[in-house]
Amino acid sequence: MKTTEQHLRVRIKRWLIFFIAGLVLSGITAFPIETELAFIAKPGIVSTGLQHWINTVYHAVKITNTNYPYLSYGTDWLAFAHIIIAITFIGPLRDPVRNIWVLQFGMIACAAILPLAFIVGPIRHIPVGWSLVDCAFGVIGIIPLYLCYRYTKKLEYIQTENLTFHN
Repeated sequence: MKTTEQHLRVRIKRWLIFFIAGLVLSGITAFPIETELAFIAKPGIVSTGLQHWINTVYHAVKITNTNYPYLSYGTDWLAFAHIIIAITFIGPLRDPVRNIWVLQFGMIACAAILPLAFIVGPIRHIPVGWSLVDCAFGVIGIIPLYLCYRYTKKLEYIQTENLTFHN
């Protein structure tokens, strides 16, 4: 029984580390948005269909940063929020059973990306393809969280059985 419990803990840790790393990386990449856009706006970096959209966004960010640099502070907060949310997953990394609510919160957040993208995207004139890219973060993100949730429920069951057996 002990090896099963250890095996589940290892699986949970691996998936959570993957998820945390993804959140931190997506957060960190929001800080230098103008520099990143300048790089991918160069011809030949992205497909021709995407090139126009990237150039449009790059020029909007560049003009906005030149004239209203304080607006990028919102993107900085977005980056910060990703990092802070990633930190919340340290709880389940330490004790998944006690902190299963964090996994549930994460799955709800991943699911909530879809209506946000499809409701707000058209209002902000975001191309459907780009909204689908945004939705992919939720769809991909929910997979490791759901696996961790399932493994945590199994771990909880094992721990409960061990308590019942020893009492």
